[in-house]
Amino acid sequence: MGADQDDVDALVASLDLEELDRNLYRGHPTYWERKRLFGGIVAGQALSAAYRTVDGIHVHSLHSYFLRPGDPSIPVILDVDRIRDGRSFATRRVVARQRGEAIFNLAASFHRDEEGFEHQQVTPILRGPLEFSGPEDFGMSPRDFFPHNWQTRGIPIEIRYDRAPSEWKPGALERQMWFRINGELPDDRSVHNIMLTYLSDLALMGTAVSAHAPSFDNLMGASLDHAMWFHRPVKANNWLLYDMRAPSASGARGFNIGHIYTETGILVASAAQEGLMRPLTRPVDM
Repeated sequence: MGADQDDVDALVASLDLEELDRNLYRGHPTYWERKRLFGGIVAGQALSAAYRTVDGIHVHSLHSYFLRPGDPSIPVILDVDRIRDGRSFATRRVVARQRGEAIFNLAASFHRDEEGFEHQQVTPILRGPLEFSGPEDFGMSPRDFFPHNWQTRGIPIEIRYDRAPSEWKPGALERQMWFRINGELPDDRSVHNIMLTYLSDLALMGTAVSAHAPSFDNLMGASLDHAMWFHRPVKANNWLLYDMRAPSASGARGFNIGHIYTETGILVASAAQEGLMRPLTRPVDM
């Protein structure tokens, strides 16, 4: 799936911000948004705003809540609270608003690089990205192949699943996908962390949903929160494996955990998300 570098540049620009005042920024709409503002864009813009207020230090974790649906046709105003600046750590809180109402809230912690102990869990990588399924393997267009195609349409990303959405079977509590930004990105660690935050919201919630339904058509779905931990530096335009699990679904909410690996098996980040998955019809007992 080719992508024009202009689209990559437009994505980078959408996660850059206009400074209105000290600690106050404006994020502009993107040309590919459709029904509603994609949560990953808001999360990426919020992290970008937080990055604007730190120097020589990088995010190691973030915790956020999606409060209201965003309008893709108007800018997002981002207000940063510089909660703490220490010698090793800095903490920021960002509130994203539209029409005067909060739509998203993020807390991010930044850590100055330092040496320490190292270990990671065994990598789950068994097949590389080209061994996973792309739309061409099923005679499908990218629009039909990708779940929630309104989120991915026109965005310069490449995604390959361990199986096509048509092959997802109820009861499966895990899935994998390879993904990457399909073009060149600036050699700036903060840009890659922001891009990874944006991309991490694309498929995680669907893991719990796919255990019960082939699509979102018969349920009301929305991301409720999103958390990330950045373990090691990452390049968002290199292939990354998203290994996702859905440990629990109850009370019309689904809980999802994902770990993100490089092609060489290095664990670079982890994510967790709970989402609303309210059935529009009574679920069938399995």
